[in-house]
Amino acid sequence: MNNEICKAIANRNIIEFYYKGGTRTIEPHCYGVHKDTHNEVLRGYQIGGYSESRELPYWRLYIVPDMSGLRITDNLFSNPRPGYNPNDSHMSEIFCNV
Repeated sequence: MNNEICKAIANRNIIEFYYKGGTRTIEPHCYGVHKDTHNEVLRGYQIGGYSESRELPYWRLYIVPDMSGLRITDNLFSNPRPGYNPNDSHMSEIFCNV
């Protein structure tokens, strides 16, 4: 488990990291283990940065081992985004969440 991710979630810090082609800017909401693949995953609301597949902002599930260069910013988000479910159905175990 990555304690830095849980710290960012608890403090509601916006984070940045490199993921599959570019740097992403994310509001992290839920971190745990994927129910099917057993990978550690992060549910986040992407607000900026690189995206190959969709316009921003939007929800996405990130595979934590595929993330690199994690940076916790000083910028904060105030409330969970609409559509957030603290009991993420894609996760069999939740380490931390908003």
